[in-house]
Amino acid sequence: MAKRSRTPQKSRGVQRFDPVEFLETAAKGRIISTHQKKQVIFAQGDLADSVIYIKKGKVKVTVVSKQGKEAVVAILGADQFLGEGCLIGQPKRLATATAMTDCVTMRVEKVEILQVLQDEPTFSKMFISHILARNARIEEDLVDQLFNSTEKRLARVLLLLANFGKEGRPEPIVAKISQETLAEMIGTTRSRVSHFMNKFRQMGFIDYNGHLEIHSSLLSVVLNDQKSNVVAAPRI
Repeated sequence: MAKRSRTPQKSRGVQRFDPVEFLETAAKGRIISTHQKKQVIFAQGDLADSVIYIKKGKVKVTVVSKQGKEAVVAILGADQFLGEGCLIGQPKRLATATAMTDCVTMRVEKVEILQVLQDEPTFSKMFISHILARNARIEEDLVDQLFNSTEKRLARVLLLLANFGKEGRPEPIVAKISQETLAEMIGTTRSRVSHFMNKFRQMGFIDYNGHLEIHSSLLSVVLNDQKSNVVAAPRI
């Protein structure tokens, strides 16, 4: 294997690997690409030969059943990875990744990322933190789907899309997310989503002003009767 090109930092004469610079620098095995809105980054059934790092924008991950029914399984943003299944021997992509906004990504070939995971503890720590956070999100989504009402599931998804909790306050949802997409994410119909979106707006929890704005008061919908839901949920 060719020697990997890095952009190390020097500390007292010792080269120090920087994961951030690694993900910012194109080199052998690492390709930076731009994607227009609605452009497919990879498709379900494609060869799973790389991990994608999202540098800018939002990406929708969808799965289509044999019967042709589509489900949205994730919406990811900057500084997140997708396509990690290739690292555990997944031969084909199990989902389709589509740009929801104009995006910039880095494609890291499977051989390259496996090597850096082995050689660089700082990168491994960052990547493992990402995997653990994704796993926790999947578990939360499952409990949410099994035990919460449609209204609470919608409120939770909106708060997550607005990055609630990351910086202490929600931010506007820049990408235009249709009610059909929201319905696919929470397992309900578009009419139900429309009903609760109108209700949230009337109660001052959200605003439509060229883009969708989510207010922290929407958290009250998620927290309402949360105790009873937690008690009902099984231990995982």
